[in-house]
Amino acid sequence: MQYFCSWSGGKDSCLALRWAIGQWGPPACLFTMLAEDGEHSRSHGLTPEVLRAQAEALGVPIDFGAATWGDYEAVYVQHLIALRAQGIEAGVFGDMDTEAHRAWEESVCRQAGMSAHLPLWQADRRALVQEFLAAGFEALIVTVDLRHVPERFLGRPFDAVVEELEALGVDVSGEGGEFHTCVIGGPLFAHPIRCRQTAVRHQSDYAMVELRL
Repeated sequence: MQYFCSWSGGKDSCLALRWAIGQWGPPACLFTMLAEDGEHSRSHGLTPEVLRAQAEALGVPIDFGAATWGDYEAVYVQHLIALRAQGIEAGVFGDMDTEAHRAWEESVCRQAGMSAHLPLWQADRRALVQEFLAAGFEALIVTVDLRHVPERFLGRPFDAVVEELEALGVDVSGEGGEFHTCVIGGPLFAHPIRCRQTAVRHQSDYAMVELRL
């Protein structure tokens, strides 16, 4: 089946992609939404250059959309319609159990004449973290919600902070947006992504470390 993977650059979209590749082979493309200025991804604050480096290491093309929150859905659907015209039949998403997210993903895919697949849906959150680490994936913490996670976690390897996060009472799946990750290596990647950490940006209650190649 021809499909795209909704790609945040983080651990959950990576696990969803791993499942989909096992079922259907490589995706036609990854798809990532950027902020309206095109400089960072909407969800994780990653630069297009880092996202392109991930796609290159995965051996998969990547497509970008850019939008404000106000026109996010309209722009998203327009891109899906264009992908459907290329023969892509389905989208793969990494959400675990947030009903509103699932409903939205099914809606935008339906508007484009596609089906939506959520392979991590209703899986145990802690078990998915264990699966990600046991598979040999490597990731960095790139965004934290300062209401839940201190800024000192930014840039640290995910595998090194799982127990610290749990000690703080933080859900280590990050499904509630407590933190986001950037995958920099693992079994799907032809080579690791070599990133350097530069400035830390602040936006409302969030802090984001800037990764550059």
